[in-house]
This record gives sequence, structure tokens and C-alpha cells, in this order.
Amino acid sequence: MSNTANLGIAYLEAAQSQKHVTMNDALDLLDALVQLAVKTHNLVTPPATPQEGDRHIVGAGAGGGWSGQDGNVAVWQAGAWRFHTPRAGWRAFIETDTALSLHDGAGWSDIWRKTGFTVAQAPFGAATDFHILEEEHTLAQAATSDTTIVIPARAIVHGVTVRVSEAVTGATSFDCGIAGETSKYGGSLGISLGSSNIGVTGPTAFYSDTAIRLSANGADFTGGKVRVAIHYMHLSAAD
Repeated sequence: MSNTANLGIAYLEAAQSQKHVTMNDALDLLDALVQLAVKTHNLVTPPATPQEGDRHIVGAGAGGGWSGQDGNVAVWQAGAWRFHTPRAGWRAFIETDTALSLHDGAGWSDIWRKTGFTVAQAPFGAATDFHILEEEHTLAQAATSDTTIVIPARAIVHGVTVRVSEAVTGATSFDCGIAGETSKYGGSLGISLGSSNIGVTGPTAFYSDTAIRLSANGADFTGGKVRVAIHYMHLSAAD
């Protein structure tokens, strides 16, 4: 019996009996691999109670029922695990990480995440990524208010954006920056609902985790919320 070149789906033969068996197997294969979205990509032990159709990319060093299947796509169908060997160009959405992973013929690597994406990755794993960290920050009733999110150590920041999501009270305006440079990403910003600012700077490297500081002008903050987003680049060394 001959098979298709890429997914290895068995062709129906002219005089074949039990054709529905071959046809149903082909449908199972298509259901498993088309629009591929997997639950996880780093498990090394099969989940105890899989649901019909669950898919995983098997993690390195897997054991038990997944032994020897590292990097393959495991699919729970009809009460058993079926395994599929990926080819170069396969893409999989990783549900637990909200990420998109690409197989290059040797292994999987993330090319996009909800909070960032990889723009370049070298053969040994060195990579350049762009990211956004965002929070809706409730202003402290004080002269300054630091965000919970921080610029990560060794990040290269391109800018910080803000939008007032609940009118700021107490202050007549506010600055956006960091400790020691309180208006680095914008000064005398508006306090009314919907006011926004795109604080662009030349790429700036940070060597320790650094909070964004919002500083009140005219009087202390007494209320309000601001959506703050840090736009930055991150470099990863080779594996």
C-alpha cells in the first residue's frame, strides 16, 4: 500500500477491502496534525488522565509510555498514544505557554509568544527577542508610585507607553520614568481618562530589574489607574 509523501497517509487501493479502516485512519491523522495545537511541549511523563485528541510535544528525556519519543508529537486517540515525527517547517501552538513553535528539522524552538516574539535565532540557540510587559497600575496615594512590572535585568528598552484608564486625582499632571530619571519616558502628562503618551528613547540597556516610576506634579496622587507598557529587546546566549 502506498502513502502520501508528506504526512504518510495511506492511499485507498482500487480493490481494497475494509476501505473504511484506511479512510478512518487517514482522518485521525489529519485531525491530529492539521492546525497543530499542543497542550505542552516539555512533559517527560504522559499525563495520567488524557482526553481524546489531546496532543503534546514530548519533552527531552521522556520515560514511561513516551520513552524514546523525544520531540515527537504524541496524540491520545482511541485509548492509546500515537506518535508522529515532525518535519522541517511544522508549526505548533503551545497552549500552556501561549507560544508558537517551529521545527527546523532538528528540533523545536519558539518563534512567537503572546508577550513577545523571536526575530532571529542562531543554530546553537542564541536569540534576539522583542517583548512587551504591561500592567494596569493603581496609583499609590503618595508623591510617587512604582509599577509591579519591572524592566528585566539586561533588557534593552526602546520605550514605555502609558494610558490613563481611570482619571488621575490629586496631581495636576504626572511624569513617567524611573528612579533618578523621573521623566525619562514623559513629563507633565495628562490626568484625564484616555490621556496617553508614547515615551520613545534611544535603546537603553538596564543591568538590574527596574520599576517604572510615576511621579505626581502639583500634589500627591489620591487615586487613578494608568496602563503602563514596557517595550524592550532581550538577548539570549547559545545553549
